[in-house]
Amino acid sequence: MLTRIDHVLTEDELARLTRMFATVAPVAGRSTAHGLAAEVKHNQQLPPEHAEVQDGVRLVLEALKRNALFHHSAFPRRAFAPMFSRYEAGMSYGEHVDNAILLTPAQMRTDVAVTLFLSEPDSYDGGELVINTGHEERQVKLPAGSLVTYPPYFLHRVAPVTRGVRLAAVTWVESLVRDPAQRHLLQQMDRAMGSLHARHGESSELHALNNSYHTLMRMWAET
Repeated sequence: MLTRIDHVLTEDELARLTRMFATVAPVAGRSTAHGLAAEVKHNQQLPPEHAEVQDGVRLVLEALKRNALFHHSAFPRRAFAPMFSRYEAGMSYGEHVDNAILLTPAQMRTDVAVTLFLSEPDSYDGGELVINTGHEERQVKLPAGSLVTYPPYFLHRVAPVTRGVRLAAVTWVESLVRDPAQRHLLQQMDRAMGSLHARHGESSELHALNNSYHTLMRMWAET
């Protein structure tokens, strides 16, 4: 239920977001956390009301909107305005789960969590996104411009940064398909159809699978 997507941002987009972090003064990250999460959040964030940050929000949302793999795995109905986080040496985010409902600017359900990495992994030590799937702990530290999606109800944390600076954008998606198992099945079917088409081209079996895929979408999607 973890999906990695590379090259979400262009080099120019990544450079623009890096400049944003260099010019906008951060604030304490716990100001945007609630409940138990606020007690374990020790990082910095860029103020969402800043005009340059609002430009960054639009940039990230447009990048997600154009990414086909993101659409075929998250099935986004709408996304929360990304938050831009900064971790320097000594900062971390302890184990937590994300709120089920976000209240601003309008109520939305959090079905899919998204972390978009904005620093190259060799530019900082520590800072792994550690996700407890219930069966194992997965450590995620991706190249700048890559993202990972995961269920917000999985316990997760950001390990302490011991060198350098970790930059990231975090957002949440309300999905057209609420159930994560159903999303996973649809994602597998989509990948299978792509593989079959690449190997054998058009076929009656491919059309039958495509029909089943869209039938399931009609059954499960909440528009």
